[in-house]
Amino acid sequence: MIAGAATLSALALPSDVLAQATRSAAASATADTRFVEVGGRRLAYRSVGKGKPIVLAHRFRGVLGLWDPAFIDALAGQGFQVVTFDHSGFGLSTGTKSYDPASLVKDTKDLVDALGLKDVVIGGWSFGAIVAQIYVAMLGPTVSHAVLIAGTPPGLLVKPGQQRFYDLAAQDEATLEQYTDMFFDPDDAGSRAASKRSFDRIFSSSNKRSPDIPADWAIAQAPRTPPNPVFPSEDVLNALQHTNVPIIHLNGDRDISFPVENWYALNGKFPTLQVVTYPRAGHAAHFQYPDLAAADIAAFVKNTKKA
Repeated sequence: MIAGAATLSALALPSDVLAQATRSAAASATADTRFVEVGGRRLAYRSVGKGKPIVLAHRFRGVLGLWDPAFIDALAGQGFQVVTFDHSGFGLSTGTKSYDPASLVKDTKDLVDALGLKDVVIGGWSFGAIVAQIYVAMLGPTVSHAVLIAGTPPGLLVKPGQQRFYDLAAQDEATLEQYTDMFFDPDDAGSRAASKRSFDRIFSSSNKRSPDIPADWAIAQAPRTPPNPVFPSEDVLNALQHTNVPIIHLNGDRDISFPVENWYALNGKFPTLQVVTYPRAGHAAHFQYPDLAAADIAAFVKNTKKA
């Protein structure tokens, strides 16, 4: 993403597991950035680990290096080839920058095709989870599973986000206080401690990051108040109601951006949906519980298949 569940979980881990997590934390942080030329633009990406490919679309204002290395390396440790990337015009990728979902889905498909990946797990965090849902709706036969992290479903919401998140998202340079308030639970000591660890990993001088997306431009693309719906697409809603692609959604129980209650409301409506909720965690529960989230994703992929 102490007094919270993260400490209890950590205390229960054998020392060799903790040591392995510490060693692997440097792997994605120092991974080489690679490039593919496709469609008249150059897409920057990183690939960590070997095994079944999982391609992760980023959050709003996200670029390479803003994934927590602990989460990426935990996924790699579970036997995945983890591919992260900069969308067109963002970070180190060339082309026209846009938050039009169709453009972001095209980036994702073009990268998958250029790398020759087959039977992929498509995933995304926050805004990236919208990209992943559209990808499944459009390209379901090419996808084995979908991993949605702190996303919002298509259609009207039973619980909109909080204004506080949108105010924080409009700030420019990241600070620990902003990071904690947006992505963790600032009222819980364990979550605050996890935020500090995650922030230090991401913003360490040893973690290679792409250039930031210009704040003024990005903020101008986003709503200033919580919309409802965030993702108004009857087509995607209908597709996910009839898909055979197994879908998992992971989130914290205290997400002020995309409340997890909106996924509870889909019980019985999305036939392949599993919902995992982490306690005392916010919009970046997978950074608060990186090993647990990676293990949950791996167990889901291993033990589910298309109907």
